Amino acid sequence: QVQLVESGGGLVQTGGSLRLSCAASGRTFSSFAMGWFRQAPGKEREFVAVVSWNGGNTYYADSVKGRFTISKDNAKNTVYLQMNSLKPEDTAVYYCAARRVDYGSRYEYDYDYWGQGTQVTVSS
Repeated sequence: QVQLVESGGGLVQTGGSLRLSCAASGRTFSSFAMGWFRQAPGKEREFVAVVSWNGGNTYYADSVKGRFTISKDNAKNTVYLQMNSLKPEDTAVYYCAARRVDYGSRYEYDYDYWGQGTQVTVSS
């Protein structure tokens, strides 16, 4: 079993930055692809970014491309989401997810484990 715990959310002004972390338990973390998703109030959860098992491949939603960076540190069992140039429309609960294969996916149903989420609020 893998447990995921997100941290780093908070309140930030438009144009600011935050770095989210997702710490994973379990020895098999290094072989997993990891993704970040988000859910804004009244909306469905949506894909944000994904990284392959070794961090070598990444993929982003168009809405965050060029502003967000996903990375994975297998030595620390942690995946990060660096968020720059934040906008009010980035306000959401952010979730990390783990997939028991080495390549990523933008689809929720491809993920096996989920964290509880961390709130990000961007004020205008």
